[in-house]
Amino acid sequence: MPIVEVVDLFKRYGDVPAVDHIGFVVESGEVFGILGPNGAGKTTTLEIIEGLRRPDGGRAVVDGVDVQQHPREVRSRIGMQLQQAGFFERLTVDETLQLFAAFHRRALPGSDVIHRLQLDEKRRARVDTLSGGQLQRLSVAVALINDPRIVFLDEPTTGLDPQARRALWEVIGSFRREGRTVILTTHYMEEAQHLCDRVAIMDHGRIVAQDTPRGLIRTHAPGTTVTVLVDGGQVRFDALPGVQTVQQANGEVILLTSDPLGTVHALMELNRSGEAIFHQLRVEEATLEDVFLQLTGRRLRE
Repeated sequence: MPIVEVVDLFKRYGDVPAVDHIGFVVESGEVFGILGPNGAGKTTTLEIIEGLRRPDGGRAVVDGVDVQQHPREVRSRIGMQLQQAGFFERLTVDETLQLFAAFHRRALPGSDVIHRLQLDEKRRARVDTLSGGQLQRLSVAVALINDPRIVFLDEPTTGLDPQARRALWEVIGSFRREGRTVILTTHYMEEAQHLCDRVAIMDHGRIVAQDTPRGLIRTHAPGTTVTVLVDGGQVRFDALPGVQTVQQANGEVILLTSDPLGTVHALMELNRSGEAIFHQLRVEEATLEDVFLQLTGRRLRE
């Protein structure tokens, strides 16, 4: 059985469906990502599964427990990192973890969790003195304190600099290596591709596609983009090997190709022979943002 099962989940605010009859399953030990722009319904979905918000329809089952019927039992088995943690600003890091540990029947040693989240130097610092990255790490520490089988992370790296984001990626990867199940929301494509075994893409409350990151790209945005900055020459780019589409703007030629090696080789031959002169050549694989653009016609951050 899957460790999380969501069936026909529905939640409306006024006339607007925030979560519109969605369903998915999460297997034990995998990292499952919900990807989408702000307002897509990601946070509402997590809050329903966590037992923090009641749905208007459908059901969610976590570790064999129906969330609506036994929300407290579900919360005892999971760890949650929320977008707005609501910490007491005058408590220290150590005191904060002790407080949250007291809410659970069992808890990991606070010193071990502090060390794991690289907060040793800040354990006696008050919450209101922490940086954004340190606050995010404290939020993840709170999610881990009860040694949960399932960890929910709601946009855990939003607002962090690249170094802090990568540090949290390593922590999340360690959860998977321990056999924990991780469900996270994000609007960072690179994050989803790097961390997630499978991804559900949400837009306007609906899941528009779900698969592995590579499977989504292969299905919805196949091909590779080759971009060249042209300085001269007349070339039939659509006649090059593998080229499917050609776009030109500001001196750049953007080629979507199913045969990137063949396309690049042909371009280099044209450059060598002088038939066309290129100052730059860039090869890029499709990303989950390309998938989202293909499915919805808009960028993730719009």
